[in-house]
This record gives sequence, C-alpha cells and structure tokens, in this order.
Amino acid sequence: MKKSFYAILALLFVVLVGVYYYAVYPPVNIHEPALWGTLLMICLIPAIFFAIRSLRGITGNYVIHLSDIRGLPVAAKVFFAMAAVVAACYFVGSIAGSTLLRARTYASLLPVKEYDFSRDIEETGQVTDIALMDTASARKFGNRKIGSLSDVVSQFEVEEDYTQISIQGHPMKVSGLKYASFFKWWNNKDKGIPGYVKVNPVNSEAEYVALEQGMKYVPSGYFNFNLQRHVQLKYPTKIISGYHFEIDDDGKPFYICPTMKPRVGLFGGMDVNGVIICNPVDGTCSYYPVNKIPAWVDCVYDGKLLTKKYDWFGTFSGGFWNSIIGQKGCKITTDDFGYKIIGDDVWAYTGVTSVNGDQSNIGFVLMNQRTSEAKYYKVSGAEEHSAMESAEGAVQEKGYKASFPSLINVSGQPTYIMVLKDSAGLVKMYAMVNVEQYNIVATAVSQSEVFSKYRKMLASDGDVKTDEESLIKKTVTVKSVQFIDTEDGTMVYIKDMEGGVYKQAFKENESLIRISEGDSLTIYYEQITEDIDEIHPIRKFEFSRE
Repeated sequence: MKKSFYAILALLFVVLVGVYYYAVYPPVNIHEPALWGTLLMICLIPAIFFAIRSLRGITGNYVIHLSDIRGLPVAAKVFFAMAAVVAACYFVGSIAGSTLLRARTYASLLPVKEYDFSRDIEETGQVTDIALMDTASARKFGNRKIGSLSDVVSQFEVEEDYTQISIQGHPMKVSGLKYASFFKWWNNKDKGIPGYVKVNPVNSEAEYVALEQGMKYVPSGYFNFNLQRHVQLKYPTKIISGYHFEIDDDGKPFYICPTMKPRVGLFGGMDVNGVIICNPVDGTCSYYPVNKIPAWVDCVYDGKLLTKKYDWFGTFSGGFWNSIIGQKGCKITTDDFGYKIIGDDVWAYTGVTSVNGDQSNIGFVLMNQRTSEAKYYKVSGAEEHSAMESAEGAVQEKGYKASFPSLINVSGQPTYIMVLKDSAGLVKMYAMVNVEQYNIVATAVSQSEVFSKYRKMLASDGDVKTDEESLIKKTVTVKSVQFIDTEDGTMVYIKDMEGGVYKQAFKENESLIRISEGDSLTIYYEQITEDIDEIHPIRKFEFSRE
C-alpha cells in the first residue's frame, strides 16, 4: 500500500512537471536562469514532502526541533543536497558573469569604430531612407486601415509591435494581425490570420496585404498554434529572445526569433548567436547561425539590445571601479533610438551623452540590426529631447508634438529631422534642427519646403527674414499646371511662358486648384540658388487678370 501511494505521488509529480513545462516551456539550457529556478523547485518540493512526513512521524506533530533534522530519511537529505548544489551553481555562475569581475569583457562585446560624419554620411536632399514616423503613429495608421475592412476588423486586431524593415532600400514598418479573443481564434484557427499591415513611415501610407493562405502559428494563437510555444518546443535547448514579424523580398510573412547565448560567465552578456525563422503559414522552422542569416532578414539584433551593448562599452571600457567612482570617459546612449536605411540594412541610431546626464550629446552611434556593426561619430551638440523641444517651441501655438528625430547630413552640417504630430497622431509638419546650433530651427508642412528653409537659414547663419521683402515677386503667364503625387503628398508644378518652374504643396494652399493655363499670376517665391534651372518654392500667389 505504501509503495503504491509513493508511486501515485511520483506519477502525479511527473504529470505536474510536464504540465508546467508545456505551459511555461522554459529553455532546457544551463545558461537560462529560469531553468535553475525550475530545478530548485523540483528538488525542494519532494525534499520538503519527505521531511514533513518523517518529522511528523518522529515528533507526533509539526513542531520541528534541530535535533529532529538528524533523523530525516535519506530521500529528504538527497533532495536537499541536490537543491543546495543547484543553488550553489546558480550563485557561482552569477558571480562569474558579474560586471564587478568582468567589466572589460562586457566592454568588448560591441566593437565600435569612429568615423568622420561629413565623409561617411552622404548629404541628404530628401528623406526617403529614414523612418520619421514612430511606432505609436504607425499603430494608429494600421488600426485605421484595418478599421475600414469590416470582414477583418470583426475577428482580428493589429499587433502592437511593428518591425522596422527595409524594402528595396526604403523603410517600412510591418505588423501581423492577432486574434481578438480565444473564441475568435477557435472560429478561425483552421484558416488562420488572413494578412498583415504595412505602414510607410516616410509618407504615412498604410496598406493591408491579404494572403493566399492564412498564418496559423502566431503569437496570439493557443496551445500548439502559439508561436512561442511552437518554436521553443521544436528547439527545446535554444534560448529564444522574443520574435519579430518580417516579410521577405516577395512579401511572404515570417517570424524572426533570435537565439541567445551568454558571452560572460554562465548567464552574463547575453548576445545573439543565431535566428530561428518560422513560416507562420505551415509552421516550418529553420535555424541559422549569425554568419549565415539570409540577407533579407533585417532585425537580428534588437535596438534595445544594441543600445545595452553600447552602454556596456561606454561605461566599462575603463573598468568597473571607474564606472562607479571616477567615471572618466564614461558615456551612455540617450533613452530612445530611431532607424536609418543604409544600403539594404536597417541601422539603429541614437545619441551618446556623458553619464552625468546633461542636456547635450558628445556624439552619435549607428548600429546595424543585422550584423551589430557599430559606427561612432564624434559630433557634439543638442541632445535629441532638447531638439524636440526646440521644434515644438517653434510652433507652440499649434500644440504639436515632435517624434524622436533622426540624424542627417545637410550641406555638411549634422542635422536633426523629425515630424510634428497633432493630438490624433497625424503628421502635420516637418522640422529640422541644427545639432551644433539648435537655435537654428526650420518648420514646414512639406519636406521640400523645410529643406529649403533650413538651407537658407544655414546660409544666413540662422538669421532668417520672414517678411515679404525676402521673397522675389514676379508676374508670369501660366503655360501649364501639373499635379504630381510625391512622398510629401501632392505637389503642384506651374510652368510659365519663359520656362520658369514653381512649386507648392497642394495641402499648403488648396486654391492652387483654381489655376488654369493662360492665367496671369503674381508669384512670391524663394530663390535658394542662382541656378537658372532651379524650381522655385512658392510662398504665396495672386491672380492678376486684366
């Protein structure tokens, strides 16, 4: 009877461990701290059970004395000893990977090379390679797009996370859909999720892409259709750090799951050592080490991991005690980052400031999200949030909020560019702020105009005239009018009889629709250069019909 009792308890314990593993699916890897916590519980539960039963038999109650412990059964002592070994291994492994003992090793995890900003970063005349829109705005555009599709919005929602990727050298934010509830998963699990959302962060356009076959293995799925569980059970020994939704060059959806390993001690300095690519349609998975990852994959090293690695480099290069006491040469990244497309790769960009936390940057760092290559540019000037405040202050009467800026090269000058959003998250204006002289601030409703105003400010050292005397006035006869869709929205191009060309964004002045061939106009425009072929930005115009 006693043997049967213990056999049943042992079987029940094994079942409970199995249920726990299926529900939590921790990596079976000695470098995963959660595994050691699980092993500790597996050892302590039977140890405590045997100890309580034994002490109950010795004392007749549950009051335990020190002398009673000597009479513990062998099983209890063995399990207690195993628990002690597990705890000791965890403690020693943690100490071995501490920054106190291995500071310089942490600092070496991200090799950083210094580059010259004006030489390495090409001059920019129009932003097509920077994600000016932040994720919060992308969510709103994506939700609005799905909201217009009644057959989709009733069953699905857009995932909160958007992945920044590169499509033919242009930035794009993508996100999969998710089931709205358990019952909606149950009703649609055989067909799967029907599509995904793309948001262009440059021109603020959202697109829903319908799939021929639905995605069944997704983060919002349940049981074996849950993406994380599905991938972890296929690779039980891999330490998987989240997942990123991406599409390949043909628009096919995949989930990119980076795998991690410690590079300092048993647990410290966790870094990417490969990725698992999961096809959410049929659930097939493939593992690739970091040196063999397909070129279309953009997000291998998450921006948060890259900034953490740079902080290790900036803080611990002088040793642990220097990071605490002297802090000589210690620097850290600012509290956010943006994205820039270089070639076909996505680079995370952020400012670098001293650990004292003043309101200025001492440089900037670009970090490749596919290869983890890091480039440092020694450019001192305004910290990003100071630049954002300057841009907001320039249009304070409108109450717009600035997005996190990106860094570009304009006429050899490091320059912040950002968008200004209204309370609904819609992009209303563009802003450019000089990094070194952040009192030079240009704002406009289109990219072309803000570049024009900013260059003029640079030419006049920030002393910009805003009255009509700074504009050129000319009366012309219209030869043709063209409305052309650009990344800034619809632009109106007016050509006169003498071959001069003038332009203005349609959203700046909708009365442009009234202009016809043969009209006589008095145009007030900016002259940026002396080039006779220059296309002049219109500030205002008047009809001068006789």
